[in-house]
Amino acid sequence: MTELVVNVRGLRKRYGGVTALDGLDLGIRRGEVYGLLGPNGAGKSTCVGVLQGQRDRDGGQVEVFGVDPATADRRQRSRVGIVWQDESAPAELTVRETVRHFARYYPRPRDPDETIALVGLSAKAGSRTKALSGGQRRRLDVALGVIGSPELLLLDEPTTGFDPAARRQFWELIRLLSADGTTILLTTHYLEEAEALADRLVVVASGAAVAEGTPGELRARYGTHATVRWTEPDGSPRSEETATPTRTVTALADRFGGEVPGLLVTRPTLEDVYLRLTGQQEAVR
Repeated sequence: MTELVVNVRGLRKRYGGVTALDGLDLGIRRGEVYGLLGPNGAGKSTCVGVLQGQRDRDGGQVEVFGVDPATADRRQRSRVGIVWQDESAPAELTVRETVRHFARYYPRPRDPDETIALVGLSAKAGSRTKALSGGQRRRLDVALGVIGSPELLLLDEPTTGFDPAARRQFWELIRLLSADGTTILLTTHYLEEAEALADRLVVVASGAAVAEGTPGELRARYGTHATVRWTEPDGSPRSEETATPTRTVTALADRFGGEVPGLLVTRPTLEDVYLRLTGQQEAVR
């Protein structure tokens, strides 16, 4: 059986009268990129904080490398790196100074210059943090997240605010880290990002997991209906949702005596599945 780096069962957390996590279960296997999806307020950042040991919990079992993060010692915590939504690098230090400073906190850090090169900032090593672009600052945050040679990297919505080009460049960085053997937990609002990077996904709604699997498995399991669109002889557009699109197209071809004007068959995307699972499908119609 594949080793579970993260094992969460029945995780619960409340903030006053608000329930952030309500019995969350998830398991992350060694070496995989695991996507945690959910709307705002679903408890994603709270989960990340609990796994890091920075937030307590009200109930449930949580193990990271077989140890409860709430009682983990410094050596155990050094096995986990984290990149929060907010930037953590000092504005007045250079990139090289910042990475070297953070390296001192860890028992077995990566080489600072190699880490800077890994995140694509060698040309900016002598620049102050405040002079970096938004995408470059996020790359620096990742450098600080991996400088301790973590076996598990927690990424909490790391590409929020990125333009499309910067987001694609960041994806390549995540793929490099994954290929290097790092286990990665990624929380994101971007369904395209989740599909591009994650080996498996869990969808969280109201503080609990409502579905888990590969992107393909989730589409096959919950995106059962395709949409068939065509144009009638009078020019009016028509569409039909169906679980048997081939049968529908065959019937249309028979009715039209061959080619069907304006024929288009679309299957549910991961975004369609996500909106359905989180109860937001009607809100976008």
